[in-house]
Amino acid sequence: MRRGLVIGNWKMNINWHSAIALVDGIVADMPAVNADLVVCPPYLYIPEVSARITDTRLICGSQNIAAHAEGAYTGEISGSMLREFDCKYAIVGHSEHRKYYADDNVVVAKRYRQAIASGIVPILSTGDSLAQRKQGTTFEVVAKQIEDVIDIAGIDSFHHAVISYEPLWAIGTGRTATGEQAQEVLEFIRRLIDSKSPEIAEKIQILYGGSVKPENAKNLLAMPDIDGVLVGGASLDTDSFLKIYSSFQN
Repeated sequence: MRRGLVIGNWKMNINWHSAIALVDGIVADMPAVNADLVVCPPYLYIPEVSARITDTRLICGSQNIAAHAEGAYTGEISGSMLREFDCKYAIVGHSEHRKYYADDNVVVAKRYRQAIASGIVPILSTGDSLAQRKQGTTFEVVAKQIEDVIDIAGIDSFHHAVISYEPLWAIGTGRTATGEQAQEVLEFIRRLIDSKSPEIAEKIQILYGGSVKPENAKNLLAMPDIDGVLVGGASLDTDSFLKIYSSFQN
């Protein structure tokens, strides 16, 4: 059985003092659940967050990772830098990075490959727009996002990766896919991986993201191919985040 996973993406929110209060609150009230809990703070906060969660069950991740090991890449952060502060995960290919920074599938694949090379678990973010969903091309779009990574990094790399599906129309909009809508796409993703490696397909964690809240988490996590959730706004509130995490108890 695949282990559950909840990841909080803080994005460019929350100030220093609130970040410390948030992480301390999560650690203090974190229930005993058979699932992993990860927070991805802004880069500046990673050292302090990582230090404060030493010897706890909370895990630190990053919101991105450079496509290169080192060099003149202003504003980027390398895998080795993240490893210095015990970052275990890195999000790659989030829709906001694809949209605002023009990260195409090749750039995303290179970021993914650097995470693997650095011993960091990449969270490969996939997703479709509302227009693509209406056109009936969701599966085609998501498959292309994954297959372009496989072409560059190889299918075996997915032994050490996580995949998330975040419909663009449900990010920051308050809208969310139903459990059935999410399951349909996540099942497709697992079948795609299965066509290349049944062993990996059986083990890989696949997450849903997009306006995940305590009110819809249980329904989403009840779906057979949804192994966890990638949480945005609700991860900035201790009670909401831990209620989502606690959904694995039932």
